[in-house]
Amino acid sequence: MRKASSTQQSEIVGYTVVRRDTDTNASLEVSGQWLRDARIKPVEQVVAELESRPVKRLSILPVELADWDSRLPSYLLKIADYCVAKAIELDVSAMPQGVQDLLALARAVPERSGARRREERAPFLANVGNSVLNLIEDSRQLVIFLGELILAVGEVLRGQARFRALDLFIFVQDAGPNGFPIVSLISLLVGLILAFVGALQLAMFGAQIYIADLVALGTVREMGPLMTAIIMSGRTGAAYAAQLGTMNVNSEIDALKTMGISPMEFLVIPRMLALVLMMPLLTLYADLLGILGGAAVSYGAFDVSITQYYHEITKAVDIVDFSVGFFKSVVFAVLIAIAGCMRGMACGRSASAVGDAATAAVVDSIVYIVVSDSLITLILNQMRI
Repeated sequence: MRKASSTQQSEIVGYTVVRRDTDTNASLEVSGQWLRDARIKPVEQVVAELESRPVKRLSILPVELADWDSRLPSYLLKIADYCVAKAIELDVSAMPQGVQDLLALARAVPERSGARRREERAPFLANVGNSVLNLIEDSRQLVIFLGELILAVGEVLRGQARFRALDLFIFVQDAGPNGFPIVSLISLLVGLILAFVGALQLAMFGAQIYIADLVALGTVREMGPLMTAIIMSGRTGAAYAAQLGTMNVNSEIDALKTMGISPMEFLVIPRMLALVLMMPLLTLYADLLGILGGAAVSYGAFDVSITQYYHEITKAVDIVDFSVGFFKSVVFAVLIAIAGCMRGMACGRSASAVGDAATAAVVDSIVYIVVSDSLITLILNQMRI
């Protein structure tokens, strides 16, 4: 490419002139200096002149062409695009070889489809249709995942599942003891909130002693397992999705399949077993912290002694209530593992896809938890439990 001369940039001018040779042929004469700061006729004016009298063949001719840089090839490329769109034969053989080479290189690789972002708003019905199709696809993936999971659980029951015991211990450590701090904080605060909300109403009737009943039953049957499950969905479920999604991006899951190892057995089963083992224990721990939070409020603000609080709890809560919370915690553990692992296994092949999978895992987990909790509560109420 030729370098600019010492001429002042403000005096640099490039010229283009459209000449009609015949009714079907025209030529575009290019002259002057074509550098970055040159004052040049806009290419739209050249196109407008060609539009006024359509031709079938256009020749680009250099006439006293001086220095030039990439400004000239990019200018001519727009004219070449116009000629392609209008089926006009373009002849650039008279131009310098450097210009011809740059034009050929620019047109050798076409622009990738979809490379440019366009702000196009889809119609309302199209959005509804896409949402329905996405829901159908998610349901199909869920059914396939559940089928493979049932087969993997069957292998576990037969003692033929292939996974490392070390992985199971690591996941137990991560889902259990490592989750104590956040579970402790949230459970204690939930117990405090339940006690305050109930006490404000009960104090109007001088029935502060029943704060213990409210906090104990609410925590053991509902808030303990529910809050623990929501905490674990955001902490452990998202981690499972991110871990498996990253393995999918790195083709590690494909490598396991190539070696004849089932990803469901090797990756999903240890994570699910860890959650199923730890969630009931975390729920019992959350129940204890919630009841202690209620005791702190009762004793500190409403003159209910610790002895009275304890005796009221023993009368209000029995083994059935603990069993209900225990059962819910197991169900929630399975649902969190399914949501996290399914989204991770179905993750795309990019970093953004891993983030999307983690987000979707949390959303799915919370939806599953709330829906299942509602159904279990309704069923138990109908059964008088």
